[in-house]
Amino acid sequence: MQPFDLSSIEGPHAGQPVITEGPGPGKAAAALILLHGRGSGAQQILGLGRKIVHSLGRRDLLLLAPHAMRSTWYLPRFAELTDPLDPWLVSARQAVDALVTRMTSGGVPREKVFLLGFSQGACLVADRALRVPGRYGGLFILSGAAPPLPGQQREEESSSASLEGTPVCIGCSQEDPHIPLERLRATEQALCEASATVESLIYPGAGHSVTPEELTTVQDILTRGLSS
Repeated sequence: MQPFDLSSIEGPHAGQPVITEGPGPGKAAAALILLHGRGSGAQQILGLGRKIVHSLGRRDLLLLAPHAMRSTWYLPRFAELTDPLDPWLVSARQAVDALVTRMTSGGVPREKVFLLGFSQGACLVADRALRVPGRYGGLFILSGAAPPLPGQQREEESSSASLEGTPVCIGCSQEDPHIPLERLRATEQALCEASATVESLIYPGAGHSVTPEELTTVQDILTRGLSS
């Protein structure tokens, strides 16, 4: 498969690299887009993707891990991100949209496109799900929530616009130092109202990491999505 980057988008993340692994879109059974957290990078989140693929024993999944400019998708902290037109956030949204479009135009049905994000990356997954509904293979929001943006609206305004039963895994600590529990619950409710099938794993204690229980749920959703 030919390497590609985010040259088609605008803003801070324009031209940033995307690490890919696995068969090309025309041969892949599904695509898993991996979005890293603040201060991390594509290689780190790709390692998590490899672990998931290895556990499934599959060689027909395409992994895609974009790398944010300065390892940061948007500059403000989660609770301080209140501008829906923040140029870093807009560019990050374009990056996710570009990857989904690249997959669907290359031969991967949208219902076989999965999005997994951790921390800032998870916030992007939640944000895109609420802004651009539709059927995905699955959405994995790990230690993240939809940013508290005013006037959060879907881009598709028709009454039929929904997530069409897309399975969603939300995983987070009750006392996550970055994600308030009330914001997590608001995201959960918004996704349910958008007709997603949501499974929440809210575990006690402080922490900002991926748990074995979350990985098991991710693997289960992937397995079901690949067999359908």
